Amino acid sequence: MDASLAGWLVVAVALAAANLPFANDKLFGLIPIRARTKPFFVRLLELLVLYFIVGALAYALEYAIGNVFAQGWEFYAITGCLFVVLAFPGFVLRYLRKRR
Repeated sequence: MDASLAGWLVVAVALAAANLPFANDKLFGLIPIRARTKPFFVRLLELLVLYFIVGALAYALEYAIGNVFAQGWEFYAITGCLFVVLAFPGFVLRYLRKRR
């Protein structure tokens, strides 16, 4: 796999993972919960866990390509903000859209 394809794969997986907590009322899309709707703090916790899962996937792809670079706190701050921005469409559909 070349670096360009790996980069686009990480972006596509990050987009899907960022919107997953807002797309359904199951935990990680698999585990049903007792509450009628999933509380907002559970969605945020799920978003945080999915951020680290996508980060691990990105690290594994970077390792497979062969050039792993050391990252500082700035990298994680920027990618965390980007992950939250990618989650915006799911947030809008869940909380800001009018229901009829």
